[in-house]
Amino acid sequence: MHEGDGDMAAIFGPAANLAAKVSLIACGSLLVGGFALWALWPRTDYARNVRSAVAQPVPFSHQHHVAGLGIDCRFCHSAVESSADAALPPTSTCMTCHSQIWTNAQLLEPVRQSLATNTPITWHQVTDLPDYVYFNHSVHIAKGVGCQSCHGEVATMPMTYKAKPLTMEFCLDCHRNPGQQLRPREALYDTQWQRTPGTPAPAELLRRYHVPDRNLTDCSLCHR
Repeated sequence: MHEGDGDMAAIFGPAANLAAKVSLIACGSLLVGGFALWALWPRTDYARNVRSAVAQPVPFSHQHHVAGLGIDCRFCHSAVESSADAALPPTSTCMTCHSQIWTNAQLLEPVRQSLATNTPITWHQVTDLPDYVYFNHSVHIAKGVGCQSCHGEVATMPMTYKAKPLTMEFCLDCHRNPGQQLRPREALYDTQWQRTPGTPAPAELLRRYHVPDRNLTDCSLCHR
């Protein structure tokens, strides 16, 4: 050993250990955070477009037509009790009223053009489910599930938006305990209905609607 070797300066100072630890922690945090974002992002309300109004070719207001004028849901969604799809109204249904009122309103020009050219209005979907999910409106209505359970307070919406996330977890929560979502038949389309002390108990409503005492979370019910 040459004289003075013991006095050579260290390549890395004491701060290098701290910097290395901080770098490893930061990289680990980014990795974990990135995975969490990838896993949880599809479940967020933002990603599912919850409470985000969808622009339509005609700005139809449920608040005006339902809460204001008292039009029953079935006037437009005529297949809700008999079909898997609730159905959208043909232009002729809209013109039942609008051939008499607001006949020259610029707002309704797409409706008049639709009737004149016999071309359906292309409404943009608000409540969406994946293609691999089977949902039947008529079954849920027949078993006492009101519109609000899935669609929220539609009657108060100036522009329609998705009120519920409609994730698998959302559906399973109801299927595990369906009695809480049931209402008397006369209240199925009542947009102002609230459960009261006089409302039949969930067990009684399950009996009335003949909801089967079976596993309603079976995969084959919704995935066919």
